[in-house]
Amino acid sequence: MRAKKYFSDSRHTIIRWLDEIIAYFDNMSISRGVEGIKNKLQFIKRSGYGLKNLKKYSR
Repeated sequence: MRAKKYFSDSRHTIIRWLDEIIAYFDNMSISRGVEGIKNKLQFIKRSGYGLKNLKKYSR
């Protein structure tokens, strides 16, 4: 109970979003696919850093 005074905002946020938090963990297998796509897109984005003209490098 001592943590209430330190984490009152966090506690209210968790209570407010509890259904969404539970849904995330229930559907984790679906989220893994989305995470894979996101990671690939981030890799492509990072590999393009420093290129001034992308048309020059396209085929």
